[in-house]
Amino acid sequence: MMKEGLHGQLASMKEFFDRSTRVLQEADSKFAPKEGMFTAAQQVAHAAQTVEWFMQGAFNAGGFDTDFERLDKEVRAATSLNSAREWWERACRAAIATVDAHSEDEWGAPLPPGPIMGGLPRFAIFGALTDHSAHHRGALTVYSRLLGKVPPMPYMEM
Repeated sequence: MMKEGLHGQLASMKEFFDRSTRVLQEADSKFAPKEGMFTAAQQVAHAAQTVEWFMQGAFNAGGFDTDFERLDKEVRAATSLNSAREWWERACRAAIATVDAHSEDEWGAPLPPGPIMGGLPRFAIFGALTDHSAHHRGALTVYSRLLGKVPPMPYMEM
């Protein structure tokens, strides 16, 4: 029963992110509202990387990877929105596989001690994933509007 819920959370997260950002095209890859901010491609890459980061961190005995400088460099290397979307797709498929690879007891076990959600049940990462992806899809809808595009409502087709 729990796994059904985790699958549902991942599916909703992905659907809302995809729908909200689909007006962006490859030509928009390098758009950023201001120098130094993530580009559109980097926003999507960061969302993908974070899905992987949460899944790996949930089952890493040492906790979550906190080499944020290295993680940022990986994201800032993204220059193609299409490639970033492929990363997003792979990360979401891998997240489903991670759900399936672990028992409900494992998902209910505490996360490793540490500053990032230490001691909470592993399944708590799904709320954080949903919040995180919502934050970045929101940013990308602002990018879309700055580019003169109208992003669709994330929760339903109109």
